[in-house]
Amino acid sequence: MAELQKGSKKLLNAWAFYDWANSVYTLTIASSIFPIFYSALFSGDSKTVMAFGFEFKSTALITFVTAFTFLVVAFTSPILSGIADYVGNKKNFMKFFCYVGGLGCIGLYWFSIEPGRIYLSLLFYFMGLIGYWGSLVFYNSYLPDIAFKEQQDAISAKGFSLGYLGSVLLLIINLAMVMKPEWFGFDIGTTEEELNTAKFEAMKIAFITVGLWWILFSQYTFYILPKGSSSGHKVTRAIIFDGFRELRQVWKQLKQNLRLKRYLYAFFVFSMAVQTIMLVAVYFGEEEISWGTDGEKTMGLIVSILVIQLVAIVGAILTSRASAKFGNIKTLIAVNFIWMTLCFYAYFMKTPMQFYIAASLVGLVMGGIQSLARSTYSKFLPETDDTTSFFSFYDVAEKVGIVIGMIIYGTIDQITGSMRNAILFLFLFFLVGILLLFRVPKDRKNEFLKN
Repeated sequence: MAELQKGSKKLLNAWAFYDWANSVYTLTIASSIFPIFYSALFSGDSKTVMAFGFEFKSTALITFVTAFTFLVVAFTSPILSGIADYVGNKKNFMKFFCYVGGLGCIGLYWFSIEPGRIYLSLLFYFMGLIGYWGSLVFYNSYLPDIAFKEQQDAISAKGFSLGYLGSVLLLIINLAMVMKPEWFGFDIGTTEEELNTAKFEAMKIAFITVGLWWILFSQYTFYILPKGSSSGHKVTRAIIFDGFRELRQVWKQLKQNLRLKRYLYAFFVFSMAVQTIMLVAVYFGEEEISWGTDGEKTMGLIVSILVIQLVAIVGAILTSRASAKFGNIKTLIAVNFIWMTLCFYAYFMKTPMQFYIAASLVGLVMGGIQSLARSTYSKFLPETDDTTSFFSFYDVAEKVGIVIGMIIYGTIDQITGSMRNAILFLFLFFLVGILLLFRVPKDRKNEFLKN
C-alpha cells in the first residue's frame, strides 16, 4: 500500500495502536501477575535464592537482573539505531524486538527458581524486558515522523490511553483465569493445595496470552507504519558503531541548545525515579503491606493494579490538557511534586487501604508524566530529519537512569532488608528533577511550548 501522509489520522492511530499491543507486557509481566507469581515461588520465610554464586534477597535479585537488562538496552540501542539509519528500515528492528519480547513472555511459562532452571528462567525474563524496551527505541522515534508538533501531545497521550485500555482488558481475562480457574477448564480438585496449583497454572498460561497478544496486535501497526527507503548497503564494522558517533553528534548539538540540554538533565533524573517505582511497586506491595491471607494479598494487589491502570487513562488526558493550558514544563513540575510526596507516603503506609490510596495517586501521575515527557522532548528537538538519533539519545538517557535507579534501589533493599528505605531514597531524585525543570529556559516564540 502507498505510504500515508504525515499527520493523517489513520497513520497516527496505527502508531498509537502499538501501545495497545505492547502495554500488556508492562501490566501483566512487569506490574501484576508475574510479580505475584515470582513471590509465590518463595514459600514461608525463605525469601532468598542462590544465583551467579551469591545468595540474593528475592526482590533484590529481580531488581539487579532488571538493571542489567536496561544496561544492555542502553548499550545496544545506539548500535541498532546506527544500522537502522544506514539500511533505512527501522521498522524491521522494531519488529525484531517485538518478537523477542513476545517469545520471552511465552517462555515465562517454564519459569522456575530451581538451581537447574534459574538461569533459563531469567533469560526468558530478560527477553521480555529487552524486547519491550528495545522496540520502544524505534517506536518513539516515529513520533516526529508521523505527527506535526501540534499533534504530538494528543497522539502521545492517546497511545498511552490505548495501552491502558488494552492491557486492562487482557488483565481482566487473566485475572478471571487466576481467581476462577474452573471457569477455564482447570482442575481445581477438592483441597486448597489443589486449588492453589490450578491458580498457579493459570498464571503461567497468562504469560502465554501476553506474548500472543503483543505479537498479533502489533501486526496492524507494522502494516501501516512507513518502513523508510532501503539503501541496499551492506552493514560493515564501521556502520555498527555509527550509532555512538551519532550520539556524540547529538550531544554536540545539545551543547548549542541550552533548552533541550537542561530539559534532558531534568528528564534523566526524574525518569530514573519514576521507572524504578513502576518496576518495583507490586514487589513493594507484596512484601511491605499487611494483607492477611495469601488470597487477600493476591486480590488486593490485583485490585491495586487495576486502579492504577484505570486512573492512568484519566491522568494521561488531564496531563495533556494541563500542558496545553499551563505549558509542558509547569505541568511536569507539578507532576514531579506529586511523585515526591508519594515517596514519603509510601514509607509509612502499612494497610491495604493506604496502598489503594497510593495506587490511585500513582495512576493519576504515571501515564501523564510518561506521555508528556516524551512529547515535550519531541517538541524541543531542532528541525532535523534524523529523529532516530535524537530519540536514541533520549532512550539511552532513560535506560542509563533506570540502571542507576534500580541498582541503588536493589542495593539498599539487599543491605537494609527493607524496601521502605529504598523507596524513601527516591524522594531525592524527584526533588532534584524539580529544581532542574525550573532551570529550563522559557521560549515564548513557540505557541506550543508555553512554559
